Amino acid sequence: MKKNHVGLLSALIVLVGWQVLSMAVNMTHILPSPVSTLVRLWELRESLFLTHLPATLEIILLGMALAIIVGLLLAILMDMFPAVEAMLYPTLVVIQTIPVMCISPLFVLWFGYSLWARLLAVVLSTFFTITINTFDGLKNTKREMQELMCTYGAGRMKIFFKLKVPTALPNFITSLKITLPWAVIGAAIAEWLGASKGLGYFSKRMMTKLDGSAVFASVLLLSILALIGLSLVKWIDRKWVVWRSEV
Repeated sequence: MKKNHVGLLSALIVLVGWQVLSMAVNMTHILPSPVSTLVRLWELRESLFLTHLPATLEIILLGMALAIIVGLLLAILMDMFPAVEAMLYPTLVVIQTIPVMCISPLFVLWFGYSLWARLLAVVLSTFFTITINTFDGLKNTKREMQELMCTYGAGRMKIFFKLKVPTALPNFITSLKITLPWAVIGAAIAEWLGASKGLGYFSKRMMTKLDGSAVFASVLLLSILALIGLSLVKWIDRKWVVWRSEV
């Protein structure tokens, strides 16, 4: 059986099991069924797709863009300057141990219900993995290859762009695969704690109304965003890192 068929079969089994369990519990506000979730998604389509989904998507895209810029910059600096690595690496580890849910309320106190408060939550959730994976990729460049390029007269910048960047690219792509779901989670948590729109905010509002189907509808959209993002990264991986399968 092909891998895609196995995935579809597994998803079908989960959905059928979820439907049967929901019917057995018979408490929609606690465990809505897939059917009731889809029906509620359609009923709330205007609010979800025109207001809350674009707000969450904006946070995810801007937050990931900032995390990539910060992560790549830190990784390059640590690779080029050992003193920067010695200074930054322990600090990054300490920052990563801080739970986003615990520190997000501070962002709200500092910036209010602004865009920056939510962006910082996404960046904090994602930049560490991008930094460390890319840095490891740069460091794993074979010394023999660098020495060979030096013998042919290549300078430091040419070695970096022609050798180190291609070597680190698979690590960078892998870090995106890891961090995209965290970006979605970080955006939802930030909206949950302090926002006026977004899928996280919508989920919280529907929970106070005991509308379980609406809560699951927003969660379903968040999951779809993560899956679409992962599919896009995999497509980039196949197009850019063409030598991965050969390696």
